[in-house]
Amino acid sequence: MSIPKQAVTSADAPAPPPFLSQAIVMGDFIFCSGQVGVNPQTKAMVEGPIGARTRQILDNLRAVLEAAGTSLDNVVKCNIFLTSMSDFNAVNEVYAATFKSPMPARTCVCVKELPLGTDVEIECIAGVKKGVSQPML
Repeated sequence: MSIPKQAVTSADAPAPPPFLSQAIVMGDFIFCSGQVGVNPQTKAMVEGPIGARTRQILDNLRAVLEAAGTSLDNVVKCNIFLTSMSDFNAVNEVYAATFKSPMPARTCVCVKELPLGTDVEIECIAGVKKGVSQPML
């Protein structure tokens, strides 16, 4: 038996490659693919300190969540991938300024490398209201 799922797309976040969706809504949850710090208007990786890319990632996730009728306030789980744990505190500064209490459950792991040569990637899961029609672009 197949459970209905719906892809979510936002023009305010970088376009996904053809082998994945920006997010999938299934039941009462939205599962967002990992985002990197690409500016959707310029299609370029944000330069500067890791905090700037982290801010862009959270803006990208916000856009995808809003396209599904939800928000960062409804995030229940985040997974953060770093290429260096020395960036942990800088990422946490932006992260802590973005989310409200109760903070989402979270995992942070260090990996050898990430797509497009970036140093941080974040994915999340959030709640969506049952019966809300998710606008798809």
